[in-house]
Amino acid sequence: MTMFHRIARSLPASLSLLIAACSPLTTFDRLVPKDGGGRRVAEARPYGSDPRQTLDIYAPRATDPNKRPVVVFFYGGSWNSGTRSGYAFVGRALAAQGFVVVIPDYRLVPAVRYPAFVEDGAAAVRWTEGHIAGFGGDPAKLVLMGHSAGAYIAAMLAVDDRWLGRDRQTVRGLVGLAGPYDFAPFDVDVARAAFGTWPRPEETQPVHWAGAGDPPALLLVGGEDKTVQPRNSEALAARLRAGGVPVTLRSYPKLGHVGLILSVARPFRGRAPVVADVATFVRQVTR
Repeated sequence: MTMFHRIARSLPASLSLLIAACSPLTTFDRLVPKDGGGRRVAEARPYGSDPRQTLDIYAPRATDPNKRPVVVFFYGGSWNSGTRSGYAFVGRALAAQGFVVVIPDYRLVPAVRYPAFVEDGAAAVRWTEGHIAGFGGDPAKLVLMGHSAGAYIAAMLAVDDRWLGRDRQTVRGLVGLAGPYDFAPFDVDVARAAFGTWPRPEETQPVHWAGAGDPPALLLVGGEDKTVQPRNSEALAARLRAGGVPVTLRSYPKLGHVGLILSVARPFRGRAPVVADVATFVRQVTR
């Protein structure tokens, strides 16, 4: 099933028809009402030399003399699709909760393979640490967040020192929505395309690296997710807990894979308290 069909099944019939001929999330984002308390304050800021290495920044409309916690959000798309322009609804929703939000693009399969998209994630985080104070954010209070393939990137940066090194010390928490964290061996086409050439598959898996000293985690899953099985989040939660890391694992019974991220959008927020749960976690870990 394509990403479009998964999105369409999650939406009312009228909205599904409107986006049928277009890029699903980009068009969804254009049409859906957004939170008025957040706004985009920077667009297409480069964090590298490749055209895909750019990011957008969202911030609360209300002023605050104090620097705010920062959420770096990585979108999903099987590591082969997606664009930051489809996720303004996420940026503005979280900015309305009082956070500065960074949404990067990153290089995609087939132009690259693992670990290029993780390296891009690390570069975006380092750019954020160096520049976000100019947009009202506190570089010492970073939370990494992602959905699906983006949750994989966020998790690798949070638990594996190879990417951020000492910069990982500023990461206060991990929020993963329907992330693939334990999926080797690679038995589906998208995984083989992204990871199949790496000689040591276990090194590509967040569960291989997770343990003591990692930041607290909030792992959210949809009980009806047939795309990324919730066992991935269960496995990561178990590994982190074994290392003494605080973990909250929450399942929303009636949500599927795409429905989980769409519930961040204002019109569909009644499906599950994803925004409220994320906001509570970010405030707790950045106090």
